[in-house]
Amino acid sequence: MGGQTVSGASAIASVNFLCFMAIDLQVAARKVLSANPATGERLREFESASEDQVRTAVSRARAAQASWNDLGVRRRVAILRDFQEKLYEKKSDVAHLITREAGKPYAEALLTEVLVVLDAARFCIENAYKFLRDEAVPHGNLAMKTKSGRILREPYGVIGIISPWNYPFSIPATESLAALVVGNTVVVKPSEFTSLAALELASLLHAAGVPADAFQVLVGDGETGAALINSEIDKLIFTGSAATGKRIAQSAAARLLPVVLELGGKDPLLVLDDANVDVASSGAVWGAFVNAGQACLSVERCYVHHSIYQPFLQACVDKTKRLRIGNGLDPETDVGPMIHERQLKIVESHVEDARAHGARVLTGGFRMKEIGPSFYAPTVIADVNHDMRIMREETFGPVLPVMSFRSDEEVVRLANDSEYGLAATIWTRDQDRGEALARRIAAGTVMVNDAVSCFGLSEAPHGGFKSSGIGRTHGRFGLEEMVRIKYLDSDRLPGIKKVWWYGYGESFGRQMEGFLDLMFARGLGARLRGAIRSAGALRRKNHL
Repeated sequence: MGGQTVSGASAIASVNFLCFMAIDLQVAARKVLSANPATGERLREFESASEDQVRTAVSRARAAQASWNDLGVRRRVAILRDFQEKLYEKKSDVAHLITREAGKPYAEALLTEVLVVLDAARFCIENAYKFLRDEAVPHGNLAMKTKSGRILREPYGVIGIISPWNYPFSIPATESLAALVVGNTVVVKPSEFTSLAALELASLLHAAGVPADAFQVLVGDGETGAALINSEIDKLIFTGSAATGKRIAQSAAARLLPVVLELGGKDPLLVLDDANVDVASSGAVWGAFVNAGQACLSVERCYVHHSIYQPFLQACVDKTKRLRIGNGLDPETDVGPMIHERQLKIVESHVEDARAHGARVLTGGFRMKEIGPSFYAPTVIADVNHDMRIMREETFGPVLPVMSFRSDEEVVRLANDSEYGLAATIWTRDQDRGEALARRIAAGTVMVNDAVSCFGLSEAPHGGFKSSGIGRTHGRFGLEEMVRIKYLDSDRLPGIKKVWWYGYGESFGRQMEGFLDLMFARGLGARLRGAIRSAGALRRKNHL
């Protein structure tokens, strides 16, 4: 206090002031709002979970984990089967909820959210038991032939999941199902924009028999997410931007917290000279504009062989102009709104930067304010290059930038000229040629003659290279991310001292030289001589 004193009256006044401040802070608790991006309708407002609430939730999840794991895989599979049935029964209600909260057309909510989760449940139901069985490990080393080795897969404990708004049901659900079926408990922090979808997932899982503490949803903002990262979880699964993912990786590294990071993408689409222009252009338009371009697997860069560049552009423009933009609850809608103003501004800045650097906007390139505040017209841009932000930074909006190329070598170089490496697409009539080029592209997934749909393949791993993340979700590799690997070794001759134990001596060294000859010498004669030299090790009398 710098030598100054405080009178009793002043102290009381200070305490009263702090009390009033505390009351004000309680009144001004952090809020998150779920709203319909197509109409602005307020769906529900929530208070953000506090740091104390996050710690309490993780503590409850940890306490529940042992009993959840002790149920056994067969019982957990039965619960997932019940969840699958309940989701199927409520498929329309769930899809409508997703549409109201995230804006995507109802048909897309069914296909890219509900169908994906139903199939992910199917995959877990069919594969969990086999996956968790002990895996025998054969021993090639002759010295180890008396041993029996097995790999055990055991749950981490508590898995924390931070999920995004663009696929608010399918992303947390596919990750949670994999975590739960192998015996983990789960705490999910959904995007503050799409809390209702995550809460619906919780309701379905709880109704199917997952204990309330074994699967929890913590609604909140970025501070809630930070609290989850810093809590006593055993592993974190994060889906979001590369910038945020890098900060999370740094924070997790401080305490060696294992992470799976599914980050951004700048996914290229390559249209080769022999491609079917009509089919490839339809694939490009859908791949660029599905979910209003708000997908990590969206087509964000398009490279077209110069010989078909103009007809391809024209086909894309014609098809884009035929798209119907509007509220996703309207069954005629093809493209819905964007999620929020911040994302709209990113799209606008990328398009304007491309214009300023000489690109041609062939259709779109503006907000559709007559429909609502969050709609951006699907946009096709020609004559782009890698000096433009739209070809280097993740746009995450309904924009299809198109650039020409002249050779396979050039297009592979362009496709790999990115800090991201999530997915890519190649269009060609020659499957062998397409697959040969796919092997040269630095991406976690490369599709030939389709786009985006790899996310719906439950058996296929999902994840990328470079700034697109670390680790994989989905499929067997996604299940592997949810378990710790333990090696169990049992010796079949427990009453015999091992040859390599103490009591070495000069002769033992010569015997081991012979043993190495027995195992690795090239000639049969040298191996036989090695066997004779090493045999004495079995009769050593100076074992401790």
